[in-house]
Amino acid sequence: MSHELLFGINSVDAALSHDPGNIVELFIETGTTNARLKELSERARDLGVKPHGRTRELLDRMTGGARHQGVVAQYRAAPPRTEADLKALVEAAGQGALVVVLDGVTDPHNLGACLRSAEAAGATAVVVTKDKAVGITPIVRRASAGAADRVPFIAATNLARTLRSLKDMGVWLVGLAGDVDADFYGVDLAGPIALVIGSEGEGLRRLTREQCDFLVRIPMRGSVESLNVSVATGVTLFEALRQRAARKP
Repeated sequence: MSHELLFGINSVDAALSHDPGNIVELFIETGTTNARLKELSERARDLGVKPHGRTRELLDRMTGGARHQGVVAQYRAAPPRTEADLKALVEAAGQGALVVVLDGVTDPHNLGACLRSAEAAGATAVVVTKDKAVGITPIVRRASAGAADRVPFIAATNLARTLRSLKDMGVWLVGLAGDVDADFYGVDLAGPIALVIGSEGEGLRRLTREQCDFLVRIPMRGSVESLNVSVATGVTLFEALRQRAARKP
């Protein structure tokens, strides 16, 4: 396992709640009067993680000036999953497989928010492109509120090949596109599906679109042309959950 930095109250709090054994070192701002930081420090001690005092200047240096809110942790991150892991995850999920595929998302805050929605919806996995896209970074971990370490995350070297593999496993690919007529709410999302969502500016790439079984749009009544990628991810995931709940006897 590699060591990464976690910073920010929510990120460290999530690690303490779900994975305290992988916090290698914890640093909290010396002389802080922040009640949440004091509570975090006490919880860490109770969990066997000894907090070390550091000045704000040192914490700034550790994080490269990022907004750390007075707390930084060295974290033993799990090794990244590979495309080979995806088949086992999908097979284990069976008819409930719900995969999120992000085609070229570059903003770490967007990826973090997508991971948070995916974890909340019980997604089987989140698949991203390995190149020209953001991976798991400290900012992503912070934005995900801990979800980055709880939802299976796979960086695909060849997204078109990965999408073909999903289809071979019986997963239907539902791609979001703003330039089509088909309404997203008219698609059956109760079976094994992958929601395929494009990048912030360009949307789905041509090769990705060609792999999708359905291309649909989220209907909107305002004047904006598209939703933020993390908002679109949340909307589609929870519509899938709604349909699945409605099918249960």
